Amino acid sequence: MRTVTGPTDHVVVVGAGLSGLAAALHLLGAGRRVTVVERDAGPGGRAGRLELGGYRVDTGPTVLTMPHLADEAFAAVGDSLHRRVELIPLHPAYRALFADGSRLDVHTDGEAMEAEVRRFAGAAEAEGYRRLRRWLERMYRAQMHRFIDTNFDSPFQLLHPDLARLAALGGFGRLDPQIGRFLSDPRLRRVFSFQALYAGVAPARALAAYAVIAYMDTVAGVWFPKGGMHALPRAMADAAADAGGEFRWKAEVTALERTSGRVRAVRLASGERIACDALVLTPDLPVVHRLLGRAPRRPVPLRHAPSAVVLHAGTDRTWPELAHHTLSFGTAWESTFDELTRTGRVMSDPSLLITRPTTHDPALAPDGRHLHYVLAPCPNTTTGPSAAGWRDLGPRYRDGLLAELERRGLHGFGASVDRELLVTPVDWTAQGHAAGTPFSVSHTFAQTGPFRPRNLVRGYDNVVLAGCGTTPGVGVPTVLVSGKLAAARITGAPRAAGAHRRPPVLEGQSR
Repeated sequence: MRTVTGPTDHVVVVGAGLSGLAAALHLLGAGRRVTVVERDAGPGGRAGRLELGGYRVDTGPTVLTMPHLADEAFAAVGDSLHRRVELIPLHPAYRALFADGSRLDVHTDGEAMEAEVRRFAGAAEAEGYRRLRRWLERMYRAQMHRFIDTNFDSPFQLLHPDLARLAALGGFGRLDPQIGRFLSDPRLRRVFSFQALYAGVAPARALAAYAVIAYMDTVAGVWFPKGGMHALPRAMADAAADAGGEFRWKAEVTALERTSGRVRAVRLASGERIACDALVLTPDLPVVHRLLGRAPRRPVPLRHAPSAVVLHAGTDRTWPELAHHTLSFGTAWESTFDELTRTGRVMSDPSLLITRPTTHDPALAPDGRHLHYVLAPCPNTTTGPSAAGWRDLGPRYRDGLLAELERRGLHGFGASVDRELLVTPVDWTAQGHAAGTPFSVSHTFAQTGPFRPRNLVRGYDNVVLAGCGTTPGVGVPTVLVSGKLAAARITGAPRAAGAHRRPPVLEGQSR
């Protein structure tokens, strides 16, 4: 594995999101002095926190899987995730509501899910689920060590027996047909393939290798941190500070001082200079490229994932059919992905993710109130409406979204809203996200593994990238891994023991 050259005693990490915090913890554990510079007033990045009239709103991800990857970062400084954060296992992990009125609770426990599939679709589909679960576990074991939790220096690193194992499992076929080998019920196939959208690719076109995301969602377990998802980056920042890390809040990096191929210092908007021996950059790629003064050449321009509209709604009531996470599927499926990734139209028959964090933490809302997040995927601003276009489209889309929720049985949703915040691609653009999407660069084959933007920067001897735009990619588990991989580029530290194995059983989870 290639590492940065020269001294690395003092490392500046730009950005206190999950990847930057993971990098900081691993660097501190390896004995480096670390200064984290963050433009916001506190940690989190995408996993931020907003106070909305007494409601404590998570501004980013709402689903936590693979928490042992976060625990690795805490363990690097002799700390523990479970000492810092109370994790609540979610049973069910999701509830799926379908347009025909049927309902499926998605359990990560194998026996519970098999029984639910049998109730929902019969014995043959239950048998198919058992075989699918075994396949998902084998896909995870074939990929995690060699293709996800690894630093790539060359595409030739793919030439390994694990590649043959992945091919034998069908990893280079298409995801939807591979899921179809096990399940014939189209509703069940959606439950185990919609995760491809996290990677920015339609299930019909996504590599079957991305079934590893379905493994994380439907096998490994889903948790909720007490206090909301923001409790995770807050705890990571506290652990890093206790381990000797220095944090500079409300400090935006505007320039880098470079001599002889090394960054010697970062310059802040205030004019202050912070010297460094090595640098970890975690902002979005356009910001990184601006700081570096150039973007790397690629034979084909980067393609970005679809975006999302998010309605944060504090309400005076809730609906018993909603679980902590509820997937509300429309009738349309293939045409929905065409709209998101090809034609650039907003979904005519949307599939939605509705999260109700007050299910397990009522303190996130005022007494007697409830908090709901409604996420609707939408085209990014390259494929669909421009950021400016969303200024006019946004309010109309909000009204249509409320009407759709009412049609799907959440009667009185609009009238129940006490406080609300609508986030659209115009807001993501204002935050500096390329193509108006918080999901960064999509995971096409040409933008995955060794073909994704590298975390070592050509022309700089001491600069490393972390975050969802670089290796290994988008999502809470993968950005935590990206921070560890970035730290390893600086320290040369060995991989954490057992990182490639099946995640351990945590409290409240069964196999």
